[in-house]
Amino acid sequence: MNVYQRLKDLREDADKSQEEIARVIGTSQSYYAQYENGKRSIPFERMVVLAKYYNVSLDYIAGLINTPRKLK
Repeated sequence: MNVYQRLKDLREDADKSQEEIARVIGTSQSYYAQYENGKRSIPFERMVVLAKYYNVSLDYIAGLINTPRKLK
């Protein structure tokens, strides 16, 4: 699974809109949509914010592991 699909899945599992998540990471909905669609690379700093927000490891977001690990 790629990072873009994982971002979308996490957002949908949390029942959040793209606009809500865009606010969390300090960007616009249209930019966030491009992250999910793989049209724009998401900056590492924003991935860290999302990992904290969803309480999952960066390994999970990156698709390196398939079972989410909670942050400590």
